[in-house]
Amino acid sequence: FWQVFGLRFAGAFKQAGPSSLGFAYLGAREALCLGGAVLPPAIPTARIALHHAPAFCLKQPAMRVLTLNRQDHAQTEQQMRRFTASRSADTPDELWLVEHEAVYTQGLAGRDQHVLHPGSIPVMRTERGGQVTFHGPGQVVAYPLVDLRRLGIYVKEFVFRLEQSVIDLLAEYGVTGHRVRTAPGIYVRFNDPFGHAILPPAEPGQDALAGLGKIAALGIKVSRHCSYHGIALNVDMDLEPFSRIDPCGYAGLKTVDLRSFGVELPWDEAAAGLSRQLTRRLR
Repeated sequence: FWQVFGLRFAGAFKQAGPSSLGFAYLGAREALCLGGAVLPPAIPTARIALHHAPAFCLKQPAMRVLTLNRQDHAQTEQQMRRFTASRSADTPDELWLVEHEAVYTQGLAGRDQHVLHPGSIPVMRTERGGQVTFHGPGQVVAYPLVDLRRLGIYVKEFVFRLEQSVIDLLAEYGVTGHRVRTAPGIYVRFNDPFGHAILPPAEPGQDALAGLGKIAALGIKVSRHCSYHGIALNVDMDLEPFSRIDPCGYAGLKTVDLRSFGVELPWDEAAAGLSRQLTRRLR
């Protein structure tokens, strides 16, 4: 049966292509589960049936969601490291939703030149990727502690899902979020925050971030195939501290929040919405 099924699937895939068959991430993006069989990633399609015996799809343990409210950043990072270092292959994934006191955080490769005038706001070195950003009251910070190997995805796909979760949440309130190829995170057009036109690619020599405000910043760390750190969504903040840095290493980058576009949203409601989107995409 599996040889026949596999050969038929291989023929259909070769003729129709992955998008026609409805598989958005076939191949190196993630393992594909069909009717109880796991087809390993990055395997030439024509060889699937003949060289790979079927296995049963393993159910993901339910993700635990912890709404932790206001938390100290340094202590939170320490707890994330401890959780990640001690988890086993059977440890359920967790999603931590927090709000931090005012703090600037630098990524592993963060350059001090991007911290312009921090004043009394502390600057913390972290283990995540990326450059400097600001965390403060009115921002929902989501830390997905996820076993990527068990989920069957790679880092690029994980980042895509984090960003898409924010895009989908913004859409619930009529705000259109955009990706920029060279600058991770989510952006909104200043002059058309509710329009649905696709963001055109920047021409050579053109500023890809011109006319955009950053509403969500992303920085992750992966250790032993398990992620920590995550994504921060600006909801209702004092945005002035962003002017004292080059946000995410981009001089002059403007930062916005949902309130900038007339969306008044309590922190707990925004946290619940982001949690809903993330858990839907990370299971």
